[in-house]
Amino acid sequence: MSNPITIIPQPLAPTRTQNPARNGQPGSIKAPGSFDQLLQNKIEQGGVKFSKHATDRMQSRGINFNPNQIQRLESAVSQVSAKGGQESLVILDNTALVVSIKNDTVVTVVDQNQLKNNVFTNIDSAVIA
Repeated sequence: MSNPITIIPQPLAPTRTQNPARNGQPGSIKAPGSFDQLLQNKIEQGGVKFSKHATDRMQSRGINFNPNQIQRLESAVSQVSAKGGQESLVILDNTALVVSIKNDTVVTVVDQNQLKNNVFTNIDSAVIA
């Protein structure tokens, strides 16, 4: 008589890769509460991400979001996702964000000064957050 072998499957946990610091120095520490720190925390938490293009636009235009605004943005993205949107224009206070809903990624950011005479293409929905 042979002894049966029992294999118990184990759940796989996703691994996290550490992103190197943007200034090229691994492990560099940003000031607590700084925009870079807030943005990095949101990226690591798996919420709405910001593309490099969007991040560059935010830095060049001096656009910063507080935690309340980030929460409103994530809520707006959830609402659009529930309605089946793919690419959306999100108006958050005086800022317009083009968001890829399927990737949970902010593609670009436009502040109030650049909103006038601006045409947004390739969107299928819009929401005011």
